[in-house]
Amino acid sequence: MLEPLDSRQKRQLKSLAQKLDATVMVSKAGLTDSFIAGLSNELERHELVKVKFVNHKDTKRELAPQMADRTSSHFVWMIGQVAVFYRQNADAEKRRIKFE
Repeated sequence: MLEPLDSRQKRQLKSLAQKLDATVMVSKAGLTDSFIAGLSNELERHELVKVKFVNHKDTKRELAPQMADRTSSHFVWMIGQVAVFYRQNADAEKRRIKFE
């Protein structure tokens, strides 16, 4: 079970996410195992990842929490067709985001 993010942490993550480009796209295939593996790899590399809904826009609010569950990450927020996810790197030396 993930430790919930407090409002201060969410604010910091939202601020950091504004500078990022979406690196993962939800396409026609949806939440396939390979899509989830790709998202998980991006989270491992970057900790904070933007996902753009190219397809499945009408179900994005239902899909985003599923994506977080399947990648053991936090669903931080959604704006327009973009969702933001965060997963702290297990290796303390590789962590990019330090909470203030």
